[in-house]
Amino acid sequence: MNFIKMLFCRPASDALRRCFIVLCTLATLTAWGFHAFHTSLTEIRYNAQERYFEISMRVFKDDLETALTNENQHKKVVLDASNKYDALIEKYVQKHFVLTNAQNQKLAYHVLGKEQEGDAIWLYIELPHTASLNGVKMQQAILLDSFDDQTNIVNIFIQNDKKSYIFNQKNRLFTIGL
Repeated sequence: MNFIKMLFCRPASDALRRCFIVLCTLATLTAWGFHAFHTSLTEIRYNAQERYFEISMRVFKDDLETALTNENQHKKVVLDASNKYDALIEKYVQKHFVLTNAQNQKLAYHVLGKEQEGDAIWLYIELPHTASLNGVKMQQAILLDSFDDQTNIVNIFIQNDKKSYIFNQKNRLFTIGL
């Protein structure tokens, strides 16, 4: 309350007023379901007992709907709890999230499903693999075709090691080094 009094009752700098207006605008847009940034988070963990990589990918629901609508000849896609668009999601993920071995062969994986959490969708992927990811090339281009400012963060956890990679319009491919 003192901040508001200071802002409107006392002489305040124009910069302070502008900052307050920007913050209020961002808060309003967020409350209406808009977000000012385009980011996904992918986590890759090795399950040594089952001998496969567990991959979880978090994307904003509305961003994924936009990308899927573009892939679907611009027919509107609205994601819900049904499996209606699961094949389209798998096709999109397979096209934009690519792992290749040292011989440049694509590593096969399967999209297990999805789960909505607030304004986000979690995609779950399983990659059977008995060897290390060291030297594997990874392309994480999810949503890069839809948003110029898209950033995809990938964290890889193997035992006590963690490696992080940031994918964007300039950096679309990395060779994993663990």
